[in-house]
Amino acid sequence: MLRILIIDDEMPARNRLRRMLAEVPAVQVAGEAATGQEALRLIPVKLPDVLLLDISMPGLDGMALAQILQQQASPPAVIFCTAWPDQALEAFECNAVDYLVKPVRRERLEAALDKARRFIATGGGQVSGVFLRSTLAGRVRLLPLSDVICLYAEDKYTMAVHENGKLVIDQTLLELEKEYADILVRVHRGTLVARDRIRELGKASDGRYYLRLEGCDERPQVSRRSLPTVRKFIRDLA
Repeated sequence: MLRILIIDDEMPARNRLRRMLAEVPAVQVAGEAATGQEALRLIPVKLPDVLLLDISMPGLDGMALAQILQQQASPPAVIFCTAWPDQALEAFECNAVDYLVKPVRRERLEAALDKARRFIATGGGQVSGVFLRSTLAGRVRLLPLSDVICLYAEDKYTMAVHENGKLVIDQTLLELEKEYADILVRVHRGTLVARDRIRELGKASDGRYYLRLEGCDERPQVSRRSLPTVRKFIRDLA
């Protein structure tokens, strides 16, 4: 049973979360707080497993509260529930489990609570890791780099192929190659591949080389310039 503390300065928002949680199995609302200061007083009393935390609040805001909790030995898992779509990176730097943009949908809330359960089960280890940022229609989404299989340059965009589909991200291939050279390898002028996803180098009937990757059906072409590097990498795997 997850004990949850709802922290939001707006009563309608707290009520909406409470109603949704009433329909989610194995959760219990341990209490509510309207400010960060009130939450700090309630946490040692209510002993919540998870905080549903707003960012914009008078006085001690949600981000500042999360930073304070980071200093504790065993803080509750934090799920931000906010109207601000552009502070996700800062939220994950505070070791947030998830970042939900209002109006929060029940299915997203349940998925976030599942993440919190895994976070708690592993002892509350760092979950933020490395994320790639996608900004579409003013909304920010963060894609764990560990989920990325390969990346393509498409016109003016960078497309990330990941475990659950594809996503346009903000950074260029060149920026990603420089920043994550130990994780991503360039196999073609317009393609980066996650090193740990490479499984096999194949050759097509027309003489072109391609890669088989774990986790997707993509078969990225390998350029002649990149072929020696890829071959060496595969030999080292054997």
